[in-house]
Amino acid sequence: MNELIKINFEKVAKTLNLSKENIDLRKKSLSQFIKNGFPNKKKEDWKFSDLNAIISKEIKELKYFDEDLIEEKAQKIPLDKFPNHITRNNFILLVNGCVKQINLNHENMKNIEIINSINNKIYETKNTLISLNNALTPDYLKIIVKENYNFKRPLILFNISNNKINSTNINQRFDIVLEKNASMSFLNLFEDYSQNNFININHQFKLNEGAILKNYKIDYKENSNIKYFYNNIDLDKNSISENFILSYGSKFIKNEIICNLKDEYSSAFVNGIINLDQSKHHEIRTQINHISENSKSYQLIKSVLKDKAKAIYQGKIYVDSKAQKTDGYQLSKAILLNEGTEFNGKPELEIYADDVKCSHGSASGNLDENKIFYLMTRGLNHQEAKELLIEGFLLDVIEKITDIEIKEIIKEIIGFKS
Repeated sequence: MNELIKINFEKVAKTLNLSKENIDLRKKSLSQFIKNGFPNKKKEDWKFSDLNAIISKEIKELKYFDEDLIEEKAQKIPLDKFPNHITRNNFILLVNGCVKQINLNHENMKNIEIINSINNKIYETKNTLISLNNALTPDYLKIIVKENYNFKRPLILFNISNNKINSTNINQRFDIVLEKNASMSFLNLFEDYSQNNFININHQFKLNEGAILKNYKIDYKENSNIKYFYNNIDLDKNSISENFILSYGSKFIKNEIICNLKDEYSSAFVNGIINLDQSKHHEIRTQINHISENSKSYQLIKSVLKDKAKAIYQGKIYVDSKAQKTDGYQLSKAILLNEGTEFNGKPELEIYADDVKCSHGSASGNLDENKIFYLMTRGLNHQEAKELLIEGFLLDVIEKITDIEIKEIIKEIIGFKS
């Protein structure tokens, strides 16, 4: 692997025509990745999802460069070629991790700054997958929303992987900065037409005082890709981050959300649905770091599993000694529809302050046969009764979405009638 990735790195550097400074920074990140490799179950945060073994089994020989990843900018696609839920909002089209089209027609561009560059900002990190992303990402996009500006319509990051790509590592990097009292709704929507790739996405968010971020992620199209999503969210005083994950399309996904509540009265909400069949393997890992006093967090993750599907939720609430009057809540629940499914829950509290209100819990089980029987006495058949109970189980997670437009898109994708 080491020689292959070094050769591929030289091709990336040459194709992108990177600056010498950026090449040197990327080489440092590449060395960190080569030293540590893909994470395996020996690492505590990966004990339920051995990525090294999964990639070796599903992809075998992974390529780190493909000319189709870094093709010339395509001509703009006419708006009538996009789905309606894309065109009625702001959107950015990415193909194989590269920005192809930016359409913010609903906004006042005087209040928005866009940086699109190949010379990405390199973050110091112990995360080996972020080191890989730092080294090989072909495109860097950053959006800055100016002070007091509120996005009029959601921004949809429309991610497409096309069928030209196979057994390849695709990297993407995207930063959002919300200045004081700014706000936006952001939807990361995936449509995969490629198969058997490793897709590695790094999103960094900075919320200044009073800013509000509504951050949603949907992976729903059936595919055999392996995906890693990393979200790091820094929150200043009185800022709010609302996060939602809908996870059921890809063969393997690990979502990591790190929320750093750095100043008082900051709040983070993380809600998610894992809905799996076949032998899919999905994980959500959250870490909420309460660093300042009077901060609040709420987490609710629900899973529905059938066939041989496997879901994991690892959630940690960390409370610093300075973070008095912290309010932290965490709960995960799972329904196992048949034998052969597997759910692993690992809720954690690490508290160094004494004036806090924190709780955590995890539960899993089968559908209640008495409830199924009751619904059948009211005229539903067995399958309809099960579907209604599952919809009710998941609906309270959906209802926590505060952006009405995004909520309707998600209900439409899931097929909810409520």
